[in-house]
Amino acid sequence: MTAADLAKVIDRAGVILLDFDGPVCSIFAQHPASTVAHQLRRLLVDQAVTLPPEILAERDPLAVLRFTATLGRPAVVRLVEEAMTREEVTAARTAQPTPYGREVIVGAHQTGRRVAVVSNNSAGSVHAYLAARRLTGYIHPVVGRPEAAPERMKPDPFSVLTAVRELGAEPAECVLVGDSTTDIEAAHAAGIAAIGYANKPGKRERFSAAEGVIDSMAELVAAFAVDEL
Repeated sequence: MTAADLAKVIDRAGVILLDFDGPVCSIFAQHPASTVAHQLRRLLVDQAVTLPPEILAERDPLAVLRFTATLGRPAVVRLVEEAMTREEVTAARTAQPTPYGREVIVGAHQTGRRVAVVSNNSAGSVHAYLAARRLTGYIHPVVGRPEAAPERMKPDPFSVLTAVRELGAEPAECVLVGDSTTDIEAAHAAGIAAIGYANKPGKRERFSAAEGVIDSMAELVAAFAVDEL
């Protein structure tokens, strides 16, 4: 999309909803996601859970957590959820900031927009990162995944709808920026626009349903500047 097209999307947005892992930071940059996934699998095996081949090979801990929703064992779900949250909070301490992620948050605030985070990561890990980077005052609310309810992670619109409700906003004034198709699906299910952040090769093609696609968060910073002219 052109800068002018992006500016049109941003011009309508009084509320910017950001996914966390991607648009804001790389949470597992120094605390590998594959290691966390392995730890969660070990915990499941200790609980006598038989793991299917796809979960045995899974490198994404959120996918392992999502799998627990199929078990029909709430105590196991909570056990894995708590372990996942601990690992995320640890990872947040060494998370790598996304280039221009901070500038997007501050720029949105300076142009009179409200900023919230809607994430499949735990709210605790998001708060830990924001506090360490002195960004807490710029963002409200932080909506992480529902505790012990992995089936309600995005693409379920639960977190998006919760943020919109807490802000007292209308869907038409919101836009969600995310780096996965589940973000786009959650945004549209909640009735709001979406911008795909294509931070890896091949992602741009997967974001055809989004209202906009960017390759760098710097494009949003520029769009805020255009909006101020």
